[in-house]
Amino acid sequence: MSDTMPLTIELLNQWATDLTGPVALSMRQRLLSVEGEDGEDQIVYPPTFADVGYNIDTLADGTRVALIDSVGSQANRLEPAFQSESGHALSGFVPQIDIVLRTEPCGKCDACEQAKKPTTGKCENPWKEKRSLFELAHRAADAVVQSSPTLLPTVQEAFEDLRKTGNAMPLASVAPTSLVFGCWDSRGGSGEKLPRLVRSIIRAWDVDPLTTASQFNSIWKALDEDQREALKKALPKGKKLSEKGFNDAPAKGLGGIVVRGNIERHVTINLVALRGLVGADDAETETLRKYLLALSLLTATTDIDMFLREGCNLRIADEQDDWKVVPRRGDKKSVDLNSEEAAELLKNYAESAYKPLGKAWVKLDLKSEHDFDMKAAKELLGKTTEEEAE
Repeated sequence: MSDTMPLTIELLNQWATDLTGPVALSMRQRLLSVEGEDGEDQIVYPPTFADVGYNIDTLADGTRVALIDSVGSQANRLEPAFQSESGHALSGFVPQIDIVLRTEPCGKCDACEQAKKPTTGKCENPWKEKRSLFELAHRAADAVVQSSPTLLPTVQEAFEDLRKTGNAMPLASVAPTSLVFGCWDSRGGSGEKLPRLVRSIIRAWDVDPLTTASQFNSIWKALDEDQREALKKALPKGKKLSEKGFNDAPAKGLGGIVVRGNIERHVTINLVALRGLVGADDAETETLRKYLLALSLLTATTDIDMFLREGCNLRIADEQDDWKVVPRRGDKKSVDLNSEEAAELLKNYAESAYKPLGKAWVKLDLKSEHDFDMKAAKELLGKTTEEEAE
Protein backbone atom coordinates (compact mmCIF):
# COMPACT_ATOMS: atom_id res chain seq x y z
CA MET A 1 0.00 0.00 0.00
CA SER A 2 3.11 2.26 -0.02
CA ASP A 3 2.19 3.62 -3.45
CA THR A 4 -1.30 4.58 -2.24
CA MET A 5 -1.86 8.23 -1.36
CA PRO A 6 -3.24 8.82 2.15
CA LEU A 7 -6.44 10.85 2.36
CA THR A 8 -5.91 14.33 3.83
CA ILE A 9 -7.94 17.50 4.28
CA GLU A 10 -5.61 19.24 1.84
CA LEU A 11 -6.26 16.57 -0.78
CA LEU A 12 -10.03 16.82 -0.32
CA ASN A 13 -9.91 20.60 -0.63
CA GLN A 14 -7.85 20.30 -3.81
CA TRP A 15 -10.41 17.94 -5.37
CA ALA A 16 -13.21 20.35 -4.47
CA THR A 17 -11.69 23.70 -5.41
CA ASP A 18 -8.60 23.39 -7.65
CA LEU A 19 -9.79 24.01 -11.21
CA THR A 20 -6.56 22.46 -12.55
CA GLY A 21 -6.87 19.42 -10.29
CA PRO A 22 -7.81 15.83 -11.17
CA VAL A 23 -10.85 15.28 -13.36
CA ALA A 24 -12.38 12.31 -11.57
CA LEU A 25 -12.15 9.59 -8.96
CA SER A 26 -12.88 6.09 -10.16
CA MET A 27 -13.22 2.58 -8.82
CA ARG A 28 -13.82 -0.80 -10.41
CA GLN A 29 -15.33 -3.63 -8.33
CA ARG A 30 -15.29 -7.26 -9.37
CA LEU A 31 -18.54 -8.94 -8.43
CA LEU A 32 -19.44 -12.60 -8.05
CA SER A 33 -22.72 -14.43 -7.77
CA VAL A 34 -23.28 -15.69 -4.23
CA GLU A 35 -23.63 -19.17 -5.74
CA GLY A 36 -20.37 -18.92 -7.68
CA GLU A 37 -16.65 -19.06 -6.95
CA ASP A 38 -13.89 -16.76 -8.15
CA GLY A 39 -12.45 -18.07 -11.41
CA GLU A 40 -15.59 -20.00 -12.34
CA ASP A 41 -18.33 -19.13 -14.81
CA GLN A 42 -21.16 -17.21 -13.13
CA ILE A 43 -24.87 -17.52 -13.86
CA VAL A 44 -26.95 -14.42 -13.13
CA TYR A 45 -30.22 -12.87 -14.26
CA PRO A 46 -29.95 -9.41 -15.87
CA PRO A 47 -32.91 -6.99 -15.87
CA THR A 48 -35.59 -7.65 -18.49
CA PHE A 49 -36.71 -4.72 -20.65
CA ALA A 50 -39.99 -4.48 -22.55
CA ASP A 51 -39.65 -5.42 -26.24
CA VAL A 52 -35.92 -6.02 -25.73
CA GLY A 53 -35.45 -8.76 -23.16
CA TYR A 54 -31.90 -8.64 -21.87
CA ASN A 55 -29.74 -5.68 -22.89
CA ILE A 56 -26.81 -7.51 -24.50
CA ASP A 57 -24.42 -5.78 -26.91
CA THR A 58 -22.06 -7.58 -29.29
CA LEU A 59 -18.68 -5.88 -29.75
CA ALA A 60 -16.61 -5.88 -32.94
CA ASP A 61 -14.53 -8.84 -31.72
CA GLY A 62 -17.67 -10.85 -30.99
CA THR A 63 -17.62 -10.37 -27.21
CA ARG A 64 -21.07 -10.04 -25.72
CA VAL A 65 -21.57 -7.53 -22.90
CA ALA A 66 -24.70 -7.58 -20.73
CA LEU A 67 -26.12 -4.74 -18.68
CA ILE A 68 -26.65 -6.02 -15.13
CA ASP A 69 -27.71 -2.76 -13.45
CA SER A 70 -28.17 0.60 -15.17
CA VAL A 71 -26.88 3.98 -14.03
CA GLY A 72 -30.38 5.05 -13.00
CA SER A 73 -31.02 1.83 -11.12
CA GLN A 74 -27.72 2.12 -9.26
CA ALA A 75 -28.60 5.68 -8.22
CA ASN A 76 -31.93 4.43 -6.89
CA ARG A 77 -30.10 1.80 -4.84
CA LEU A 78 -27.61 4.32 -3.43
CA GLU A 79 -29.99 7.15 -2.59
CA PRO A 80 -31.92 5.43 0.26
CA ALA A 81 -28.74 5.77 2.37
CA PHE A 82 -29.71 9.45 2.72
CA GLN A 83 -32.98 8.56 4.50
CA SER A 84 -33.06 8.86 8.28
CA GLU A 85 -34.31 5.26 8.58
CA SER A 86 -31.13 3.96 6.92
CA GLY A 87 -28.92 4.65 9.91
CA HIS A 88 -26.18 5.76 7.49
CA ALA A 89 -24.04 8.78 8.30
CA LEU A 90 -25.30 10.42 5.10
CA SER A 91 -28.76 10.90 6.62
CA GLY A 92 -27.34 13.43 9.08
CA PHE A 93 -26.01 15.71 6.36
CA VAL A 94 -29.19 16.34 4.36
CA PRO A 95 -32.70 17.71 5.00
CA GLN A 96 -35.39 15.05 5.40
CA ILE A 97 -38.48 15.84 3.31
CA ASP A 98 -41.50 13.57 2.91
CA ILE A 99 -44.51 13.96 0.64
CA VAL A 100 -47.79 12.55 1.94
CA LEU A 101 -49.65 10.94 -0.96
CA ARG A 102 -52.77 10.09 1.03
CA THR A 103 -54.02 9.40 4.56
CA GLU A 104 -56.35 6.71 5.84
CA PRO A 105 -58.01 6.17 9.23
CA CYS A 106 -56.10 3.63 11.31
CA GLY A 107 -59.26 1.65 12.15
CA LYS A 108 -57.90 0.80 15.60
CA CYS A 109 -58.17 3.91 17.78
CA ASP A 110 -61.25 4.68 19.93
CA ALA A 111 -62.57 7.24 17.44
CA CYS A 112 -62.37 4.75 14.56
CA GLU A 113 -63.96 1.91 16.53
CA GLN A 114 -66.85 4.11 17.65
CA ALA A 115 -67.54 5.59 14.22
CA LYS A 116 -69.75 3.82 11.68
CA LYS A 117 -67.48 5.12 8.94
CA PRO A 118 -64.05 6.17 10.29
CA THR A 119 -62.52 9.35 8.84
CA THR A 120 -58.99 10.69 8.89
CA GLY A 121 -60.27 13.93 10.43
CA LYS A 122 -61.40 12.23 13.63
CA CYS A 123 -58.85 9.40 13.66
CA GLU A 124 -56.35 9.73 16.51
CA ASN A 125 -53.51 8.15 14.55
CA PRO A 126 -54.19 8.29 10.80
CA TRP A 127 -51.96 6.17 8.58
CA LYS A 128 -49.96 8.09 5.98
CA GLU A 129 -48.84 6.79 2.61
CA LYS A 130 -45.77 8.92 2.00
CA ARG A 131 -42.58 9.02 -0.01
CA SER A 132 -39.25 10.56 0.87
CA LEU A 133 -37.74 13.00 -1.61
CA PHE A 134 -34.91 10.45 -1.81
CA GLU A 135 -37.35 7.83 -3.14
CA LEU A 136 -38.62 9.88 -6.08
CA ALA A 137 -37.24 8.83 -9.45
CA HIS A 138 -36.67 12.40 -10.67
CA ARG A 139 -35.81 13.85 -7.25
CA ALA A 140 -36.58 17.57 -6.96
CA ALA A 141 -37.83 17.58 -10.57
CA ASP A 142 -40.34 14.78 -9.96
CA ALA A 143 -44.02 15.18 -10.83
CA VAL A 144 -44.91 14.52 -7.18
CA VAL A 145 -42.91 17.60 -6.13
CA GLN A 146 -44.62 19.59 -8.89
CA SER A 147 -47.93 18.49 -7.35
CA SER A 148 -47.08 19.51 -3.77
CA PRO A 149 -48.10 23.19 -3.36
CA THR A 150 -46.22 23.82 -0.09
CA LEU A 151 -42.93 22.39 -1.38
CA LEU A 152 -43.01 23.45 -5.04
CA PRO A 153 -42.37 27.21 -4.58
CA THR A 154 -39.08 26.58 -2.76
CA VAL A 155 -37.89 24.02 -5.30
CA GLN A 156 -39.09 26.14 -8.22
CA GLU A 157 -37.20 29.17 -6.91
CA ALA A 158 -34.06 27.05 -6.50
CA PHE A 159 -34.23 25.88 -10.12
CA GLU A 160 -34.85 29.45 -11.30
CA ASP A 161 -31.81 30.70 -9.37
CA LEU A 162 -29.79 28.00 -11.06
CA ARG A 163 -31.07 29.00 -14.50
CA LYS A 164 -30.69 32.76 -14.10
CA THR A 165 -27.53 33.09 -12.00
CA GLY A 166 -25.99 29.61 -11.95
CA ASN A 167 -26.31 29.58 -8.15
CA ALA A 168 -26.73 25.95 -7.04
CA MET A 169 -26.72 26.68 -3.30
CA PRO A 170 -30.52 27.04 -2.94
CA LEU A 171 -31.05 23.62 -4.54
CA ALA A 172 -28.27 22.08 -2.43
CA SER A 173 -29.99 23.47 0.67
CA VAL A 174 -33.29 21.70 0.00
CA ALA A 175 -32.52 18.77 -2.34
CA PRO A 176 -28.77 18.03 -2.47
CA THR A 177 -29.17 14.58 -4.06
CA SER A 178 -30.59 16.30 -7.14
CA LEU A 179 -27.04 17.57 -7.60
CA VAL A 180 -25.26 14.38 -6.51
CA PHE A 181 -27.27 12.08 -8.81
CA GLY A 182 -28.40 14.67 -11.34
CA CYS A 183 -31.87 15.61 -12.53
CA TRP A 184 -33.76 17.33 -15.35
CA ASP A 185 -36.39 19.91 -14.54
CA SER A 186 -38.42 18.98 -17.61
CA ARG A 187 -41.75 19.50 -15.83
CA GLY A 188 -40.85 22.86 -14.29
CA GLY A 189 -40.26 26.18 -15.98
CA SER A 190 -36.46 26.20 -15.80
CA GLY A 191 -35.66 23.16 -17.97
CA GLU A 192 -32.37 22.82 -16.08
CA LYS A 193 -30.34 19.65 -16.70
CA LEU A 194 -27.85 18.68 -14.02
CA PRO A 195 -25.17 16.04 -14.69
CA ARG A 196 -24.50 13.28 -12.18
CA LEU A 197 -21.61 13.79 -9.79
CA VAL A 198 -21.75 10.10 -8.86
CA ARG A 199 -22.20 7.53 -11.63
CA SER A 200 -22.33 3.78 -11.10
CA ILE A 201 -23.10 0.93 -13.52
CA ILE A 202 -22.74 -2.88 -13.53
CA ARG A 203 -21.90 -4.89 -16.66
CA ALA A 204 -21.00 -8.50 -17.34
CA TRP A 205 -18.41 -9.42 -19.99
CA ASP A 206 -18.23 -12.40 -22.33
CA VAL A 207 -21.75 -13.69 -21.79
CA ASP A 208 -24.17 -16.10 -23.42
CA PRO A 209 -27.93 -16.01 -22.83
CA LEU A 210 -29.68 -19.03 -21.36
CA THR A 211 -33.28 -20.17 -21.62
CA THR A 212 -35.54 -21.70 -19.04
CA ALA A 213 -38.52 -24.03 -19.36
CA SER A 214 -41.15 -24.83 -16.77
CA GLN A 215 -44.24 -26.97 -16.48
CA PHE A 216 -47.21 -26.07 -14.29
CA ASN A 217 -49.18 -29.20 -13.49
CA SER A 218 -52.75 -28.38 -12.48
CA ILE A 219 -55.46 -30.55 -10.93
CA TRP A 220 -56.99 -31.09 -14.40
CA LYS A 221 -56.06 -34.77 -14.57
CA ALA A 222 -57.64 -35.39 -11.16
CA LEU A 223 -61.06 -34.01 -12.19
CA ASP A 224 -63.77 -36.26 -13.59
CA GLU A 225 -65.41 -35.69 -16.97
CA ASP A 226 -68.42 -33.81 -15.54
CA GLN A 227 -66.19 -31.41 -13.61
CA ARG A 228 -64.07 -30.72 -16.68
CA GLU A 229 -67.11 -30.03 -18.85
CA ALA A 230 -68.59 -27.72 -16.21
CA LEU A 231 -65.38 -25.68 -16.07
CA LYS A 232 -65.19 -25.45 -19.86
CA LYS A 233 -68.76 -24.12 -20.04
CA ALA A 234 -68.09 -21.55 -17.31
CA LEU A 235 -64.95 -20.26 -19.02
CA PRO A 236 -65.40 -16.76 -20.59
CA LYS A 237 -64.94 -16.58 -24.34
CA GLY A 238 -61.36 -16.02 -25.41
CA LYS A 239 -59.93 -17.26 -22.12
CA LYS A 240 -57.94 -20.41 -21.43
CA LEU A 241 -58.32 -22.72 -18.47
CA SER A 242 -54.57 -22.53 -17.92
CA GLU A 243 -54.85 -18.77 -17.37
CA LYS A 244 -57.01 -19.45 -14.34
CA GLY A 245 -54.84 -22.29 -13.05
CA PHE A 246 -57.17 -25.14 -14.04
CA ASN A 247 -55.06 -26.69 -16.80
CA ASP A 248 -51.41 -27.56 -17.36
CA ALA A 249 -49.23 -24.74 -18.70
CA PRO A 250 -45.77 -25.34 -20.17
CA ALA A 251 -43.61 -22.22 -20.42
CA LYS A 252 -40.31 -21.20 -21.97
CA GLY A 253 -38.47 -17.92 -21.50
CA LEU A 254 -35.27 -16.11 -20.58
CA GLY A 255 -33.14 -18.10 -18.17
CA GLY A 256 -30.38 -15.70 -17.22
CA ILE A 257 -26.88 -15.54 -18.69
CA VAL A 258 -23.65 -17.41 -18.16
CA VAL A 259 -20.74 -15.01 -17.54
CA ARG A 260 -17.31 -16.27 -18.57
CA GLY A 261 -15.54 -12.96 -18.06
CA ASN A 262 -15.97 -10.52 -15.18
CA ILE A 263 -19.01 -8.92 -13.62
CA GLU A 264 -17.83 -5.37 -12.94
CA ARG A 265 -19.24 -2.37 -11.15
CA HIS A 266 -17.73 0.94 -12.25
CA VAL A 267 -18.14 3.96 -9.96
CA THR A 268 -17.04 7.46 -10.97
CA ILE A 269 -17.09 10.81 -9.17
CA ASN A 270 -17.05 13.62 -11.73
CA LEU A 271 -14.82 16.35 -10.26
CA VAL A 272 -15.12 18.53 -13.38
CA ALA A 273 -18.91 18.67 -12.98
CA LEU A 274 -18.49 19.28 -9.24
CA ARG A 275 -16.20 22.26 -9.78
CA GLY A 276 -18.60 23.60 -12.39
CA LEU A 277 -21.18 24.32 -9.67
CA VAL A 278 -21.13 27.75 -8.06
CA GLY A 279 -22.75 29.65 -5.21
CA ALA A 280 -23.66 33.31 -4.82
CA ASP A 281 -20.00 34.33 -4.25
CA ASP A 282 -16.54 32.77 -3.97
CA ALA A 283 -16.92 31.78 -0.32
CA GLU A 284 -20.30 30.16 -0.94
CA THR A 285 -18.93 28.39 -4.02
CA GLU A 286 -16.15 26.83 -1.94
CA THR A 287 -18.65 25.76 0.73
CA LEU A 288 -20.97 24.23 -1.87
CA ARG A 289 -18.24 22.23 -3.60
CA LYS A 290 -16.79 20.88 -0.37
CA TYR A 291 -20.24 19.82 0.80
CA LEU A 292 -21.14 18.05 -2.44
CA LEU A 293 -17.72 16.39 -2.61
CA ALA A 294 -18.27 15.02 0.90
CA LEU A 295 -21.72 13.68 -0.03
CA SER A 296 -20.38 12.19 -3.27
CA LEU A 297 -17.51 10.41 -1.54
CA LEU A 298 -19.69 9.06 1.26
CA THR A 299 -22.18 7.85 -1.34
CA ALA A 300 -19.64 6.26 -3.67
CA THR A 301 -17.82 4.42 -0.86
CA THR A 302 -21.03 2.97 0.60
CA ASP A 303 -21.35 -0.81 0.39
CA ILE A 304 -24.88 -1.33 -0.89
CA ASP A 305 -26.75 -4.63 -0.94
CA MET A 306 -26.19 -6.40 -4.26
CA PHE A 307 -29.39 -8.45 -4.27
CA LEU A 308 -30.48 -6.80 -7.50
CA ARG A 309 -33.36 -9.12 -8.39
CA GLU A 310 -34.38 -12.78 -8.24
CA GLY A 311 -31.48 -14.81 -9.62
CA CYS A 312 -29.00 -11.93 -9.27
CA ASN A 313 -27.59 -11.84 -5.75
CA LEU A 314 -24.01 -10.58 -5.96
CA ARG A 315 -21.08 -10.02 -3.63
CA ILE A 316 -17.82 -8.09 -3.90
CA ALA A 317 -14.91 -10.35 -4.85
CA ASP A 318 -12.03 -8.37 -3.33
CA GLU A 319 -11.37 -7.38 0.28
CA GLN A 320 -10.77 -3.71 -0.53
CA ASP A 321 -11.65 -1.32 -3.34
CA ASP A 322 -8.84 0.29 -5.31
CA TRP A 323 -9.88 3.92 -5.74
CA LYS A 324 -7.97 5.88 -8.37
CA VAL A 325 -7.37 9.60 -8.78
CA VAL A 326 -7.71 10.39 -12.49
CA PRO A 327 -5.45 13.31 -13.55
CA ARG A 328 -5.87 15.40 -16.67
CA ARG A 329 -2.71 13.79 -18.04
CA GLY A 330 -0.66 10.78 -17.10
CA ASP A 331 -1.30 7.71 -15.02
CA LYS A 332 -3.99 7.20 -12.43
CA LYS A 333 -2.87 7.01 -8.80
CA SER A 334 -4.36 4.95 -5.98
CA VAL A 335 -5.81 6.79 -2.99
CA ASP A 336 -6.89 5.43 0.37
CA LEU A 337 -10.66 5.65 0.78
CA ASN A 338 -10.88 2.29 2.57
CA SER A 339 -9.15 2.61 5.94
CA GLU A 340 -10.86 3.51 9.20
CA GLU A 341 -8.73 6.65 9.33
CA ALA A 342 -9.95 7.72 5.88
CA ALA A 343 -13.58 7.00 6.81
CA GLU A 344 -13.30 9.03 10.02
CA LEU A 345 -11.61 11.94 8.24
CA LEU A 346 -14.28 11.94 5.54
CA LYS A 347 -17.08 11.92 8.11
CA ASN A 348 -15.53 14.88 9.96
CA TYR A 349 -15.05 16.68 6.65
CA ALA A 350 -18.72 16.15 5.83
CA GLU A 351 -19.84 17.41 9.25
CA SER A 352 -17.82 20.58 8.81
CA ALA A 353 -19.00 21.11 5.23
CA TYR A 354 -22.65 20.60 6.20
CA LYS A 355 -22.82 23.28 8.92
CA PRO A 356 -23.46 26.23 6.55
CA LEU A 357 -26.00 24.15 4.60
CA GLY A 358 -27.71 23.11 7.82
CA LYS A 359 -28.10 26.77 8.76
CA ALA A 360 -29.51 27.53 5.31
CA TRP A 361 -32.04 24.70 5.75
CA VAL A 362 -33.17 26.08 9.13
CA LYS A 363 -33.47 29.54 7.59
CA LEU A 364 -35.80 28.19 4.90
CA ASP A 365 -38.24 27.22 7.67
CA LEU A 366 -39.67 24.50 5.46
CA LYS A 367 -41.88 21.74 6.83
CA SER A 368 -40.61 18.17 6.78
CA GLU A 369 -43.95 16.89 5.41
CA HIS A 370 -45.89 18.17 2.40
CA ASP A 371 -49.22 17.03 1.01
CA PHE A 372 -49.61 15.77 -2.54
CA ASP A 373 -52.43 17.72 -4.19
CA MET A 374 -54.59 15.91 -6.75
CA LYS A 375 -55.82 19.17 -8.31
CA ALA A 376 -52.24 20.28 -8.95
CA ALA A 377 -51.44 16.84 -10.38
CA LYS A 378 -54.34 17.09 -12.83
CA GLU A 379 -53.20 20.55 -13.92
CA LEU A 380 -49.70 19.17 -14.48
CA LEU A 381 -51.12 16.55 -16.85
CA GLY A 382 -52.29 19.33 -19.15
CA LYS A 383 -48.87 20.97 -19.39
CA THR A 384 -46.31 20.27 -22.12
CA THR A 385 -42.99 19.22 -20.62
CA GLU A 386 -39.49 19.96 -21.95
CA GLU A 387 -39.16 16.27 -22.79
CA GLU A 388 -42.35 16.28 -24.87
CA ALA A 389 -41.32 19.49 -26.62
CA GLU A 390 -38.10 17.83 -27.77
